[in-house]
Amino acid sequence: MKRTYKLALAVIISILLVGGITAYYLNKSSYNPNPKYTLGQPLDSLNGVIVYYNGMVGHTGGRNTAPDGYNIGMKYQCVEFVKRYYYQRLNHKMPDAFGNAKDFFDASLTDSSFNTKRGLMQFTNGSRSKPQPEDLLIFDGHAGNPYGHVAIIAAADSNKIIIIQQNPGPFGSSRDTFKLNCNSGKWFIGRDRALGWLRKGDTLTAR
Repeated sequence: MKRTYKLALAVIISILLVGGITAYYLNKSSYNPNPKYTLGQPLDSLNGVIVYYNGMVGHTGGRNTAPDGYNIGMKYQCVEFVKRYYYQRLNHKMPDAFGNAKDFFDASLTDSSFNTKRGLMQFTNGSRSKPQPEDLLIFDGHAGNPYGHVAIIAAADSNKIIIIQQNPGPFGSSRDTFKLNCNSGKWFIGRDRALGWLRKGDTLTAR
C-alpha cells in the first residue's frame, strides 16, 4: 500500500514538474495562443503613443532603446509602454532606467513625496491627491506575476479611472476601468494590489 502511494505521488509530482516547466518556456517564448493578433501588432494608442500586442505575459522581443541611448524597456512589456509614453509624450527620462513594474513604487516614501529614482511625484493609494490622466498606476506582484504591473491612467472622474496598458496577457484588454472613491479626503482606487500612482510636474515641492 505504501509503495503504491509513493509511486502515485511520484507520478503526480512528475506531471506537475513537467507542466510547470512547459508553461514557463511557453510563457517566455514567442508562442502566441491568440490567433487574432500577431506579436508586435498595434492594438491601441494614447496621444499618439502605440500599445503593441505582446502575446504571453512573460514574452520579450528584445530591448527598445531611444536614439540617445535611453533604455525604454523590453518589447513589449508593460514597462516598455509607460516609459516610451513618458519619453515621447512628456519628454521624461527616469534617472533609474531599469527595474520591474512594481519597483517603480518606493514603499519607503510617504504620500506626496518625490521619487528620485523615477524623477516623479509619488502618491500612495489613499492619497489626498486625486489620480489624474497620464499618471502611472503601479500594481504589486502576485504569485502568478511576481514582477508587478504598470499602466497609464487615460481618463479619470470622481467615480472611476480608465487605464491603458500593454501586456495584459494574450486575451486581456488594453483598457480597463476601476472604481475611484474618496473617503475622509483621501482617494482610493478600488483594485487589488494597486500601490499608488506617479506623476510628472506636480505643483508639490520635491523633497
